[in-house]
Amino acid sequence: MAEQATEPTGSGNKWLGLIVGVVLVLLGSTVFKDLQVPIPGLDLNLGKSAAMAGITILLFPLIRMFYTDPLKNAINERNSQLEETFTEAEELRQRMDEMRGEYEQRLSAAEAAAREQIQAQIREAQALRDQLRAEAVQQAEQFKAKAIADIEQEKQRILNDLRVHVVNLTLQATEKLVGESVDSERSRKLIDEFIEQVEVAG
Repeated sequence: MAEQATEPTGSGNKWLGLIVGVVLVLLGSTVFKDLQVPIPGLDLNLGKSAAMAGITILLFPLIRMFYTDPLKNAINERNSQLEETFTEAEELRQRMDEMRGEYEQRLSAAEAAAREQIQAQIREAQALRDQLRAEAVQQAEQFKAKAIADIEQEKQRILNDLRVHVVNLTLQATEKLVGESVDSERSRKLIDEFIEQVEVAG
Protein backbone atom coordinates (compact mmCIF):
# COMPACT_ATOMS: atom_id res chain seq x y z
CA MET A 1 0.00 0.00 0.00
CA ALA A 2 2.86 2.42 0.82
CA GLU A 3 4.56 1.69 -2.50
CA GLN A 4 1.31 2.39 -4.37
CA ALA A 5 0.88 5.67 -2.49
CA THR A 6 4.41 6.90 -3.29
CA GLU A 7 4.36 5.75 -6.94
CA PRO A 8 2.54 8.85 -8.37
CA THR A 9 4.96 11.20 -6.60
CA GLY A 10 7.99 9.39 -7.99
CA SER A 11 6.47 9.32 -11.47
CA GLY A 12 5.74 13.07 -11.28
CA ASN A 13 9.30 13.83 -10.21
CA LYS A 14 10.59 11.71 -13.07
CA TRP A 15 8.56 13.54 -15.68
CA LEU A 16 9.38 16.91 -14.08
CA GLY A 17 13.08 16.11 -14.33
CA LEU A 18 12.70 15.11 -17.97
CA ILE A 19 10.85 18.35 -18.78
CA VAL A 20 13.40 20.50 -16.95
CA GLY A 21 16.27 18.70 -18.65
CA VAL A 22 14.73 19.08 -22.11
CA VAL A 23 14.02 22.76 -21.48
CA LEU A 24 17.59 23.41 -20.36
CA VAL A 25 19.01 21.56 -23.35
CA LEU A 26 16.78 23.50 -25.74
CA LEU A 27 17.55 26.83 -24.09
CA GLY A 28 21.26 26.12 -23.98
CA SER A 29 21.40 25.08 -27.61
CA THR A 30 19.20 27.88 -28.96
CA VAL A 31 18.48 30.92 -26.82
CA PHE A 32 21.64 30.92 -24.70
CA LYS A 33 23.85 29.35 -27.37
CA ASP A 34 26.29 32.23 -27.72
CA LEU A 35 25.67 33.93 -24.37
CA GLN A 36 28.88 34.51 -22.46
CA VAL A 37 28.92 35.32 -18.76
CA PRO A 38 31.53 38.00 -17.99
CA ILE A 39 33.41 36.45 -15.07
CA PRO A 40 37.02 37.57 -14.68
CA GLY A 41 39.44 34.73 -15.33
CA LEU A 42 36.68 32.30 -16.38
CA ASP A 43 35.37 31.73 -19.89
CA LEU A 44 31.78 30.62 -19.12
CA ASN A 45 29.33 29.96 -21.95
CA LEU A 46 25.86 30.04 -20.46
CA GLY A 47 24.34 28.08 -23.35
CA LYS A 48 26.79 25.20 -23.05
CA SER A 49 26.45 25.19 -19.28
CA ALA A 50 22.65 25.10 -19.51
CA ALA A 51 22.80 22.32 -22.11
CA MET A 52 25.21 20.28 -19.95
CA ALA A 53 23.01 20.82 -16.91
CA GLY A 54 19.96 19.77 -18.92
CA ILE A 55 21.72 16.63 -20.17
CA THR A 56 22.78 15.80 -16.62
CA ILE A 57 19.22 16.28 -15.34
CA LEU A 58 17.92 14.13 -18.21
CA LEU A 59 20.31 11.31 -17.33
CA PHE A 60 18.92 10.74 -13.82
CA PRO A 61 15.30 9.93 -14.81
CA LEU A 62 16.53 8.01 -17.86
CA ILE A 63 18.87 5.94 -15.69
CA ARG A 64 16.05 5.42 -13.25
CA MET A 65 13.60 4.56 -16.03
CA PHE A 66 15.80 2.14 -17.97
CA TYR A 67 18.07 0.74 -15.24
CA THR A 68 17.15 1.48 -11.64
CA ASP A 69 13.41 0.79 -11.85
CA PRO A 70 13.75 -2.45 -13.90
CA LEU A 71 16.47 -3.61 -11.53
CA LYS A 72 14.30 -2.79 -8.54
CA ASN A 73 11.33 -4.56 -10.12
CA ALA A 74 13.49 -7.58 -10.91
CA ILE A 75 14.77 -7.66 -7.32
CA ASN A 76 11.23 -7.36 -5.95
CA GLU A 77 10.02 -10.08 -8.29
CA ARG A 78 12.91 -12.29 -7.27
CA ASN A 79 12.16 -11.66 -3.60
CA SER A 80 8.52 -12.56 -4.22
CA GLN A 81 9.57 -15.76 -5.96
CA LEU A 82 11.91 -16.61 -3.08
CA GLU A 83 9.13 -15.97 -0.57
CA GLU A 84 6.80 -18.20 -2.57
CA THR A 85 9.53 -20.84 -2.76
CA PHE A 86 10.12 -20.64 0.99
CA THR A 87 6.37 -20.86 1.61
CA GLU A 88 6.05 -23.88 -0.66
CA ALA A 89 9.09 -25.47 0.99
CA GLU A 90 7.57 -24.92 4.43
CA GLU A 91 4.25 -26.36 3.31
CA LEU A 92 6.08 -29.32 1.79
CA ARG A 93 8.03 -29.83 5.01
CA GLN A 94 4.83 -29.77 7.04
CA ARG A 95 3.22 -32.22 4.63
CA MET A 96 6.25 -34.50 4.86
CA ASP A 97 6.07 -34.34 8.67
CA GLU A 98 2.40 -35.29 8.50
CA MET A 99 3.13 -38.14 6.09
CA ARG A 100 5.98 -39.34 8.29
CA GLY A 101 3.67 -39.29 11.31
CA GLU A 102 1.03 -41.25 9.41
CA TYR A 103 3.68 -43.71 8.20
CA GLU A 104 5.00 -44.21 11.73
CA GLN A 105 1.46 -44.80 13.01
CA ARG A 106 0.76 -47.32 10.26
CA LEU A 107 4.11 -49.00 10.88
CA SER A 108 3.41 -49.24 14.61
CA ALA A 109 -0.05 -50.66 13.92
CA ALA A 110 1.40 -53.18 11.44
CA GLU A 111 4.08 -54.22 13.93
CA ALA A 112 1.49 -54.63 16.69
CA ALA A 113 -0.73 -56.70 14.38
CA ALA A 114 2.25 -58.84 13.33
CA ARG A 115 3.25 -59.40 16.97
CA GLU A 116 -0.32 -60.34 17.87
CA GLN A 117 -0.52 -62.74 14.93
CA ILE A 118 2.80 -64.35 15.87
CA GLN A 119 1.71 -64.70 19.49
CA ALA A 120 -1.61 -66.20 18.37
CA GLN A 121 0.23 -68.71 16.18
CA ILE A 122 2.55 -69.56 19.08
CA ARG A 123 -0.43 -70.10 21.39
CA GLU A 124 -2.12 -72.23 18.73
CA ALA A 125 1.04 -74.29 18.25
CA GLN A 126 1.40 -74.78 22.01
CA ALA A 127 -2.25 -75.84 22.29
CA LEU A 128 -1.79 -78.27 19.41
CA ARG A 129 1.36 -79.64 21.01
CA ASP A 130 -0.42 -80.15 24.33
CA GLN A 131 -3.34 -81.80 22.55
CA LEU A 132 -1.05 -84.13 20.60
CA ARG A 133 0.87 -84.95 23.76
CA ALA A 134 -2.35 -85.73 25.64
CA GLU A 135 -3.60 -87.86 22.75
CA ALA A 136 -0.26 -89.66 22.58
CA VAL A 137 -0.35 -90.36 26.33
CA GLN A 138 -3.95 -91.55 26.10
CA GLN A 139 -3.17 -93.73 23.11
CA ALA A 140 -0.13 -95.16 24.87
CA GLU A 141 -2.25 -95.97 27.92
CA GLN A 142 -4.81 -97.64 25.68
CA PHE A 143 -2.09 -99.66 23.94
CA LYS A 144 -0.64 -100.59 27.32
CA ALA A 145 -4.01 -101.66 28.70
CA LYS A 146 -4.77 -103.65 25.55
CA ALA A 147 -1.34 -105.28 25.66
CA ILE A 148 -1.84 -106.22 29.31
CA ALA A 149 -5.29 -107.59 28.52
CA ASP A 150 -3.93 -109.54 25.54
CA ILE A 151 -1.09 -110.91 27.65
CA GLU A 152 -3.48 -111.90 30.41
CA GLN A 153 -5.82 -113.52 27.91
CA GLU A 154 -2.94 -115.40 26.30
CA LYS A 155 -1.70 -116.40 29.73
CA GLN A 156 -5.11 -117.80 30.65
CA ARG A 157 -5.32 -119.66 27.36
CA ILE A 158 -1.89 -121.17 27.87
CA LEU A 159 -2.74 -122.09 31.45
CA ASN A 160 -5.97 -123.71 30.35
CA ASP A 161 -4.17 -125.65 27.64
CA LEU A 162 -1.48 -126.61 30.12
CA ARG A 163 -4.08 -127.65 32.67
CA VAL A 164 -5.83 -129.87 30.14
CA HIS A 165 -2.51 -131.33 29.14
CA VAL A 166 -1.52 -131.95 32.78
CA VAL A 167 -4.87 -133.56 33.48
CA ASN A 168 -4.47 -135.85 30.51
CA LEU A 169 -0.92 -136.75 31.50
CA THR A 170 -2.01 -137.40 35.07
CA LEU A 171 -4.83 -139.63 33.96
CA GLN A 172 -2.53 -141.53 31.64
CA ALA A 173 0.04 -141.99 34.39
CA THR A 174 -2.63 -143.10 36.83
CA GLU A 175 -3.97 -145.61 34.35
CA LYS A 176 -0.51 -147.07 33.90
CA LEU A 177 -0.01 -147.32 37.65
CA VAL A 178 -3.44 -148.69 38.45
CA GLY A 179 -3.75 -150.80 35.37
CA GLU A 180 -7.25 -149.74 34.54
CA SER A 181 -9.03 -146.80 32.98
CA VAL A 182 -9.67 -143.84 35.30
CA ASP A 183 -10.88 -141.40 32.64
CA SER A 184 -13.97 -140.18 34.44
CA GLU A 185 -15.52 -136.81 35.08
CA ARG A 186 -14.90 -137.13 38.80
CA SER A 187 -11.23 -137.87 38.30
CA ARG A 188 -10.78 -134.89 36.00
CA LYS A 189 -12.53 -132.66 38.52
CA LEU A 190 -10.27 -133.83 41.34
CA ILE A 191 -7.17 -133.20 39.27
CA ASP A 192 -8.41 -129.74 38.26
CA GLU A 193 -9.02 -128.82 41.89
CA PHE A 194 -5.55 -130.03 42.82
CA ILE A 195 -3.96 -127.94 40.07
CA GLU A 196 -5.94 -124.86 41.15
CA GLN A 197 -4.74 -125.32 44.72
CA VAL A 198 -1.16 -125.59 43.48
CA GLU A 199 -1.58 -122.40 41.40
CA VAL A 200 -3.05 -120.52 44.35
CA ALA A 201 -0.29 -121.70 46.63
CA GLY A 202 2.31 -120.70 44.03
